[in-house]
Amino acid sequence: MPAPNWNAFTAVTLVVLVILIALARASQAMLAGEDDQSAVSEIDSKPDLDSSPESESQPDSEPYLESESHPVSEPRPDPEPRPDFESNPEDEQSHQEYEMTTKMLLLNVALSQGLFGVMLVVAAVLAGIPAIALGVESATLLQLGIGIALGVALFVANELGQRGADTLGIDYEDGLREMLTPDSLRGWVLLLGGALPIIAGFEELLFRSALIGVLASGYGLSPWLLAALSSIAFAVGHGAQGPAGILVTGALGGVLAAAFIATGSLLVVVVAHYLVNALEFVVHAGDEA
Repeated sequence: MPAPNWNAFTAVTLVVLVILIALARASQAMLAGEDDQSAVSEIDSKPDLDSSPESESQPDSEPYLESESHPVSEPRPDPEPRPDFESNPEDEQSHQEYEMTTKMLLLNVALSQGLFGVMLVVAAVLAGIPAIALGVESATLLQLGIGIALGVALFVANELGQRGADTLGIDYEDGLREMLTPDSLRGWVLLLGGALPIIAGFEELLFRSALIGVLASGYGLSPWLLAALSSIAFAVGHGAQGPAGILVTGALGGVLAAAFIATGSLLVVVVAHYLVNALEFVVHAGDEA
């Protein structure tokens, strides 16, 4: 059996990491631009305070001429009221556009991260990376149970961290989560059954299996040093969530890295990561209602 090509796999891993961080920065800039546009729209929609109500209610200068030249006509009957379903067609159209935008965004995230994940898997197979280095040598019910317990605990800690950030006045941007939150049953199926599993699987394969397991096995580096570095990269990759989001995500990545080192299992951290994301979407689904 040929020796693993650690250098080739590491090169592919670093390329994927750089692309992911670049895309995260682009998403952060996009969300910041939308926030600025929303602020401008709110300012433009405010009434003009300089306009005088007296000028609007002031009658014409010569009203008696108007009454003499134009006889008073009888008031016209009010038009028949329309049914409610015909009154606001714009609302239905905007709802459909929002639903379509959310679905397209979910598909975009799932396809892009899925593509990166396939690249890493193919690179690992071609480079002959051992399964034990990736943490996929075995999958047991015990590992599944540990992942579930860890995911629930991390979700609670994540919620407490966000509340602490709010108390300290540290900005936590949840615009991306609001954009990805579905508005239909089909959207929820796509999110919980497609996008989130792909995101959790890819990010754990990259930040834990590749950046910790493979580099530690192939180059003899300290897994704890790699855990610290990968957690920093993990936090930077979530820069769209604001300063507080970076801190919370960095801490979350550190715990997941420690769990990967302790268990040697990719399944544990994938399940935990998925539950943190899924519970956050489900619990906060009605916040903007």
